[in-house]
Amino acid sequence: MQTKSPILTITGSDSTGGSGIQADIKTISELGGYAVSAITSITVQTTLGIQEFFDVPANIIAGQIEAIFNDVQPKIIKIGMIRNHTIIPIICDAIRKNQPQYTIYAPVVHSATGEALMNKQVLDCIQKELIPLCNLIIVKKEDANILHSGDFTDKLHIIDDSPLHGYANKFSSAIAVFLGKGATPEKAIESAQAYLNTQIVHSPNLAGRCNELYNEFINAIAKYGKNYSDVQFYAEQLNVSSRYLSQVTKRISGMAPKTIIDNYIIKEIETELKTTGKSIQEIANDFGFSSQAHFTKFFKKMKNISPREFRKTSIKQ
Repeated sequence: MQTKSPILTITGSDSTGGSGIQADIKTISELGGYAVSAITSITVQTTLGIQEFFDVPANIIAGQIEAIFNDVQPKIIKIGMIRNHTIIPIICDAIRKNQPQYTIYAPVVHSATGEALMNKQVLDCIQKELIPLCNLIIVKKEDANILHSGDFTDKLHIIDDSPLHGYANKFSSAIAVFLGKGATPEKAIESAQAYLNTQIVHSPNLAGRCNELYNEFINAIAKYGKNYSDVQFYAEQLNVSSRYLSQVTKRISGMAPKTIIDNYIIKEIETELKTTGKSIQEIANDFGFSSQAHFTKFFKKMKNISPREFRKTSIKQ
């Protein structure tokens, strides 16, 4: 039985599975290849974007790459996320030492939400050290100018934007598999394009519960708003992290959770001031403020007027 030639993917981890090492392994496996890996970064990620990074220490990345080459000697390398300039010489040394048949690089310059994932130092190191060692660079149209150089224009394959999350990632992994099967670079690109076209039709992006959670948040504020103004309280009620709740509200409304809570509270207070005969102290107590002074400070911050002056103005109107 013929043994599959492994493909080494050097990239980050995407916990949603849409890109990164997870997507590489899935794509390579679906096309009949065998993926081995070295992980460069671990992300805390949702369908709304990246929340946090942990960049794997350079010595651990070096150990991963060396172990794979010592053992299974992959002939094709696919490189993705690189965020730390100190690992670029490690990857370059491995390429020079082991002389793979093909090295494919799909730079992860920005996240799906537009966040810059490389600083200038990393970009400079990539252009000077890594790209000269690559056979093919798969780059998004929006990033082509950032990586453009007359010295490697012939290696560039520029792709248009795609609705499929991790498109460049999956495209370059597919190319790696077809190259491993003996295709020319031109034929490998053509075959990978055909494969990704079917993926766009049959594999829609993973959808989170963004809209549903936002509505639940608004309902929770209506239920508890008079007594609780802390974001963490609502996050616990909804069984999510406050960070994820913030991503959801900013995606739907453009506002932070605290802003939405405070806006609800101030509207309720305005109604109380306009329509009831309760004293300022009573209203402050009803909304859980520790003192009338605290209540007045909050109201003035939100409305640029004291609650007493607001009441007087409302009565005149």
